[in-house]
Amino acid sequence: MPALEDLLAVCSLAAEAGAAELMAWRGRFESRQKSPRDLVTDADLASQQAIHRVIRSRYPEHGFLGEESPDPEQLCKPYCWVVDPLDGTTNYVHDFPCFAVSVAVACDGQLMAATILDPLRGEVFSAAKGQGAHLNGSRIAVSRVASLGEALVAISLPPELESDSPDFLTFLRVAPHCQAVRRTGSAALNLAYVACGRLDAHWAHFIHPWDSAAGILLVREAGGIATASQGGEYQLAAGNYFVASQAALYQALQGLVMI
Repeated sequence: MPALEDLLAVCSLAAEAGAAELMAWRGRFESRQKSPRDLVTDADLASQQAIHRVIRSRYPEHGFLGEESPDPEQLCKPYCWVVDPLDGTTNYVHDFPCFAVSVAVACDGQLMAATILDPLRGEVFSAAKGQGAHLNGSRIAVSRVASLGEALVAISLPPELESDSPDFLTFLRVAPHCQAVRRTGSAALNLAYVACGRLDAHWAHFIHPWDSAAGILLVREAGGIATASQGGEYQLAAGNYFVASQAALYQALQGLVMI
């Protein structure tokens, strides 16, 4: 069984390799549509390949689930790496400064180690099960905000947004009650920001495992509440989530967030 320290070290090395590709490709990539309003770039692909090489060089027998190779069966392997090589692709395409690399590893479905790296800000968020969460090596913790009226919350919206999309309807219910709502375009960074206290709550009803895996571990290790979007245990294979800094804030949001 790999040591947690080794798993976390590979998370960080893989994220750094992916981030280096993103920075190298800035301004010279081509983008294509995976579906309407959902983009993929040469940078996504180069980043995932770089991440994959780092992981395979150390753990060739482990599963690998990446956004650009979405094979859910990989999660059935004893160890599986769950990777978003570029979270916030539309931001990246528009040179909007909010995107990240997300790398996590799970053992039998339980998240063990994770890194989210923001290459523009030089911020590396990391966590290992039972060992806390860190930002550039310093321990981080969720905010103490427990009141909805004082909370800065973030939402995630699906690429193909309709007027009756559950995430959009949730936004309309929550917005009048909290201090403010943000949509950054990067679920990974939203989760990292809850972990370090910049945001107080965040949720997503329809999302993928690679968007949330690393961030869920960060929030938990930083002392936050992290469940599935409808309550109950977060399921890696489903990916949806509801996180909050404090139990009281989570409870205050429950009736507004759950659909």
